[in-house]
Amino acid sequence: MWARWWFWPLLAVCAADQFRDAAVRIMQGTPVVDGHNDLPWQLLKLFNNQLQDPMANLTSLSHTHTNIPKLRAGFVGAQFWSAYTPCDTQNKDAVKRTLEQIDVVHRMCQLYPETFLCVTDSTGIQQAFREGKVASLVGVEGGHSIDSSLGVLRALYHLGMRYLTLTHSCNTPWADNWLVDTGEDKAQSHGLSPFGQSVVKEMNRLGVIIDLAHVSVATMKAALSLSKAPVVFSHSSAYSVCPHRRNVPDDVLELVKQTGSLVMVNFYNDYVSCRAKANLSQVADHLDHIKKVAGAGAVGFGGDYDGVSRLPSGLEDVSKYPDLIAELLRRRWTEAEVKGALADNLLRVFQAVEQASNHMQAPGEEPIPLGQLEASCRTSYGYAGAPGLHLQPGALLAALVGLLFSLCLL
Repeated sequence: MWARWWFWPLLAVCAADQFRDAAVRIMQGTPVVDGHNDLPWQLLKLFNNQLQDPMANLTSLSHTHTNIPKLRAGFVGAQFWSAYTPCDTQNKDAVKRTLEQIDVVHRMCQLYPETFLCVTDSTGIQQAFREGKVASLVGVEGGHSIDSSLGVLRALYHLGMRYLTLTHSCNTPWADNWLVDTGEDKAQSHGLSPFGQSVVKEMNRLGVIIDLAHVSVATMKAALSLSKAPVVFSHSSAYSVCPHRRNVPDDVLELVKQTGSLVMVNFYNDYVSCRAKANLSQVADHLDHIKKVAGAGAVGFGGDYDGVSRLPSGLEDVSKYPDLIAELLRRRWTEAEVKGALADNLLRVFQAVEQASNHMQAPGEEPIPLGQLEASCRTSYGYAGAPGLHLQPGALLAALVGLLFSLCLL
């Protein structure tokens, strides 16, 4: 009787250790590529982007989901850092504030070169893996950040942006967001406007990954139909498991399969369980469902750490990734399927985007409303010393402000 009391719990513990050990072994060779982390937004909110503030030290940073020890414990080998600015900056200072957030990512790499390696291509990710560093890439979260300008799109590419989320939780003049599907926003473009189609084509030409997190179903289908390269959902989950409009419905998952695209599962409780509470097992349910409908090659991770207020039990911060991988192994995922979800699927998509790019092709063009530009320069920046213009110390932002000031003097 006593033997039966302790034997089965002990067996369960041993089995759990077996799967956890296997997860660690796999991740030592194939670390996580995470599609979306909002640590730069936290650095803005908490420290006004002052990274040399002792409290902002990423080796000891507390009260965030992400710091350097947690990244190491979670075997995170590559991270798309979100350059995010809220929807209320649209048609105001979205471009400037996006540049400031890109600057933060670059300064992270400069301040912690032993940990972060800023890269802009799939080869750079693999180099970071070999060096034991976290490949750091820029994902711009929200099409409002380009201010309806292909020129700004190209400039952000040259500053390191390698994915653009076509909308955040607001329409742009050229693409509809997910709130259209709830009835909270009114459809304007019914997917993509003609200019929105130009944005997608220019992203293909440049080699920028199209990110369909946050967009409406009509926008998802329009972009998947138009793009010459696979796309990603950098932080979205499965609608059939949790019917939240931020998630991806099955008919779109079928298009994901047909196009070789990728859904990087979001860990926000509301998108995992459609409730305030969720757990690790329910996240694995989303991964299972996407694998079932779209194939194992369509699965990735986009935890949305430091961008959400509620996370599942067992996935409280970025250090917990091995526990999720252990759960997939427990569910009989093969080692190849796990490696795909960890990194190989994203690398395949990124390489396909790079191969579809064509920098020899002439860039897309659009007329610049010079009268509006002149008025904007006079009212927003002024001619005498640009009063009211507040500069961050980053060299990237300073360079752009200098360019804008030169335009004002034309």
